[in-house]
Amino acid sequence: MQEMTHLLAQYGLLLVFANVFLTQLGLPVPAIPTLVVAGALVYDGQIGLAPLLVVAVAASLVGDVPWFVAGRSYGYRVLKTLCRIAIEPDSCVKQTENIFERWGAPSLLVAKFIPGFATVAPPLAGAMRLGFIPFVLYTATGALLWAGASIALGMVFHAEVEWVLVRLQNMGVGALVLIVAIVGGYIGIKSFERYLLIRLLRMVRISVDELHDLLQRETKPVVLDVRSAAARRLDPRRIPGAIAVDIAAPEVHLAAVAPDQDVVVYCS
Repeated sequence: MQEMTHLLAQYGLLLVFANVFLTQLGLPVPAIPTLVVAGALVYDGQIGLAPLLVVAVAASLVGDVPWFVAGRSYGYRVLKTLCRIAIEPDSCVKQTENIFERWGAPSLLVAKFIPGFATVAPPLAGAMRLGFIPFVLYTATGALLWAGASIALGMVFHAEVEWVLVRLQNMGVGALVLIVAIVGGYIGIKSFERYLLIRLLRMVRISVDELHDLLQRETKPVVLDVRSAAARRLDPRRIPGAIAVDIAAPEVHLAAVAPDQDVVVYCS
């Protein structure tokens, strides 16, 4: 136990910085477990609280600022790229847009507590033309709250964290295998869910040429644009004749549609 805690105390700040930075870049490497362990070491006096918070916030900013700049430079294209690589594409942009649309810049204070929001919020803030200074202030404060909550959790449950560390040390190489298996299993499950979603979308998809042909007919399909208001502002292009719809209440626009009329829906 002493050997493991010594290593964690010696390299803890570096591990926290690397873990938080990679998490903010969008990689599926959750930083909360590392921060909880670091919190237990703070309680034992192995790591200083102030340096730990500074490192966590700095790593978060180093990961967030490039995404913010990319959002300001390339707009909605960055969000589309993120959704292609995101491990949870079904909630990637839509949830983030709705939250940011409702709360604006203050939503960055809780962005890191919401799955999928932490990575997408910085480029979205840039695309929405939020000022750089307000962005840094909000996202840094949010990072401080997020890291502080995880560290506090580790300090409160320091005894339980130490028990887990003892068990991991006793397992030796098996502990590394277990951690890799858990992370690999998580990524595998999420990747499979993504595959199922994409396969479902492909099954019900209509091509651009097919839609164009339908729109030339006398009886045209109803085309619904279910993008969020933020998405429509960032990319005002739309299919001619498409009706902007609130996805939470599509029945308002479907009430007058005949049962045998085709309905085509498109989003981000």
